[in-house]
Amino acid sequence: MSTTPTIAGHLADRFESQRIVVWHDTDSGYATEVDALAPTDVTVLRVADDEFAIKHRMLRDQPAVKFLVYRSGTVPEGVGNWLLDVELAYGPVFTADRAALIRADLGLSAPGAEELIVRYPAFFNDEKLVTNLRALPLIGDDLTVVRAQMCAVLLNQKEHSFSEITRTLLDQHARGDTTGVDALTSHDLVDFYWAGASSIYGYASQAPTMAGFVLWMFQRAVDGFEVTESNKARNLALDFRGFRDSKRSSAAMKELARTVEGNLDYADSVGDAAWETLKNEDIFEASEREVIRRLVDGIGNQTMPQRDIADAISARRRDSFWFDDYATLYEGLSAAAELLPAIRNATVHIADFADGLARYRDDWFRIDQRYRQFTQAYLTAEFKQPIEALADIVENTYVTDFLAPLGVAWQQQVDAVARWRTIGVTSQSAFYDHYVAPTLKGRKKAVVIVSDALRYEVADELSTKIRGENKFSATIEAMLGVLPSYTQLGMAALLPHTTLAHSDGGDPVLVDGQKSDGTANRSKILSAVDGVAIQARDFVEMKSAERRNLYSSNQVLYVYHDTIDATGDKAVSEHKTFTAAADAVRELIDIVKMLANANATNIIVTADHGFLYQRSKLAEHFTLTAKPHGEQIVKSARRYVLGRGLKDDPAFTTFKPGQVGLSGDLEIQIPSSIQRIVQPGAGFQFVHGGASLQEIVVPVIQINKSRSDTVEPVNVDIHPESDKITTGQIVVKLYQSAKVEPHKPARRLRAGLYFDNALISNEQEMTFDSTSDAGRDRFQSVTLLLSKDADQANGHGVEFRLSEPIEGTDQWKKYKSAPYTVKRAFAGDDGWDF
Repeated sequence: MSTTPTIAGHLADRFESQRIVVWHDTDSGYATEVDALAPTDVTVLRVADDEFAIKHRMLRDQPAVKFLVYRSGTVPEGVGNWLLDVELAYGPVFTADRAALIRADLGLSAPGAEELIVRYPAFFNDEKLVTNLRALPLIGDDLTVVRAQMCAVLLNQKEHSFSEITRTLLDQHARGDTTGVDALTSHDLVDFYWAGASSIYGYASQAPTMAGFVLWMFQRAVDGFEVTESNKARNLALDFRGFRDSKRSSAAMKELARTVEGNLDYADSVGDAAWETLKNEDIFEASEREVIRRLVDGIGNQTMPQRDIADAISARRRDSFWFDDYATLYEGLSAAAELLPAIRNATVHIADFADGLARYRDDWFRIDQRYRQFTQAYLTAEFKQPIEALADIVENTYVTDFLAPLGVAWQQQVDAVARWRTIGVTSQSAFYDHYVAPTLKGRKKAVVIVSDALRYEVADELSTKIRGENKFSATIEAMLGVLPSYTQLGMAALLPHTTLAHSDGGDPVLVDGQKSDGTANRSKILSAVDGVAIQARDFVEMKSAERRNLYSSNQVLYVYHDTIDATGDKAVSEHKTFTAAADAVRELIDIVKMLANANATNIIVTADHGFLYQRSKLAEHFTLTAKPHGEQIVKSARRYVLGRGLKDDPAFTTFKPGQVGLSGDLEIQIPSSIQRIVQPGAGFQFVHGGASLQEIVVPVIQINKSRSDTVEPVNVDIHPESDKITTGQIVVKLYQSAKVEPHKPARRLRAGLYFDNALISNEQEMTFDSTSDAGRDRFQSVTLLLSKDADQANGHGVEFRLSEPIEGTDQWKKYKSAPYTVKRAFAGDDGWDF
């Protein structure tokens, strides 16, 4: 559709800013229309060899009147044109030539603008495209830039730089979308784009295509771009990294990489790569999988030192393009790398009852923790195949070499104990007197969060994460849990009391003769100490003001949380136990923050009991064939029995109520080691109620909220090897001055080179999260490629800058910097840039 701009409109626009307009109409095509085309307040003067009369009228007689001077036919040149001074004073001369009108409409001032318009009729005949081009901040004095902006309009974007146009085309190509290339082709601009690819990147082809360009680009990446002083290689390297680093195009780059990887049969050759080379490769996904495969082999076969494994994961792969896709697997590998040596080096020997508790509290719990972390990673990873073999090794090693032997060794101490207590470890029954009551002195308040089945090793992780929250401190201790280690008794033991006893039917457990099951009964018991109980879900649903009122109205607040036990204690969901543990940690942190916002400063997190869990099917010898017998079996669960006159059996350990600090007449039997009593419909992977260390070492986390900052990310120092930049790239060493700890979390930084606050290199995002005690392990190096803009900095001072994110925003601020001087020989201009 022809969309020639209206002549009347252009004339009206001209008269908005000037009094006189001279119109040259060479072929006299508008001689009969000129009066109708002129604005109503404009006088039309036709030139008929009366130039001096016209000038006298316009400049002397009527100096305030608007005039349109219409000249038809050929106009004399130079001094022969007696109206030349008027044309120069009130120019440019108006013409009804279509290209000239569009040029004027767009404000194109560069020579050759009208030829450009004539050259691209498909574009300039489209009113919508011209309107969109006009809407841009058009750079009319550079026709190369104008064509770039025309490309941007065809791609429905404002950015016209070559890299942004290429980013869009790559994104479309990754999705099988040819809209952009088709638009450039149909509007005769595709050759212009490919000329840019040749001039800026060095891509040359007789028949260029996006598929060919993508293949060529990744081949250059595999070759390291051969970055010397070539602007083209440097431009390609910078933009390739930019495409991959940007959230706008990273997904497309991954899809393109997968396609090219197949075309190049890269997966068939990566297996031959040397480890030192491979651990730094991240062009294709196959390299990530090969790294994981070799780590699995090194961990499982004990052929790779743990330090090398940690270095490969934290220092090398952390910044890999593909790391996020395999982050869960890497978490599992890190856990397995610590777990297997810990089990192999563990001496499961227990001197006495107190020694067993202390060694589990101080050391052995980490084996359960690493097992949980590995198993959770394995079960939740989208791509399990690389670590399936390792998962079998971990499972067999954990169950056979740790869980079972520890159960046997600890059972010997359980069998020998006369009373269920020990010096040096607080009994769970003394929880209120030992931890809560002292807090209340001086009219202070106390909050207790009871998380059902919060095993000690999960609580340790929770404690660590709370210490990582600013203004929070947390310490963890262990209590000796009650027997049997099940919910009703454990919950009762945590309440203020003098006596605990099972009721005639076992449950509910009686606290000083009062029922202790349910929130209402627990609130009744707590009312004696000006306290109240509430379910965590109800507390979370409260408004902030309601939480503050709840806290201020009570001296003691018990919040009951149930995520782990609610999941693990059901046969249909017990396989999700470790997922529930991860959920519980997140939920408890949120609850702690809510309590702190309600003005609570002294918060205790504890549990009613722990649990046993293994991913694999229980071995037959861990399933009890013997059944409990006695005068009366009141209750029989997978890990305990309550009854009267219970008969001795080698498969069980029997306790009188007085031995375990209970009143009443119900005796207790606990299966030996980690064995389970068969219960129809019950699960076997997740159990509690028995006397294993995992069940009865109960955590107590004491949390305080302060006004002062307690958390500061690790410090990072810049270690320049020179203060001069003489090539197209710079390598800078960075040192993490301390290992990561809860109160010194990892620091995320961006590294870049700046000249007068203008970025003249790529930016590299880095994470400093080393947990190594050895300083040599906490060095990282960053390589920056100088952009073409760095040429103007030659001979001048520039700044290597580390920036850190501004919390709660997408902005960054300077963290540290170091001065450099650029002293390079210019490479010359490899082509135009836009």
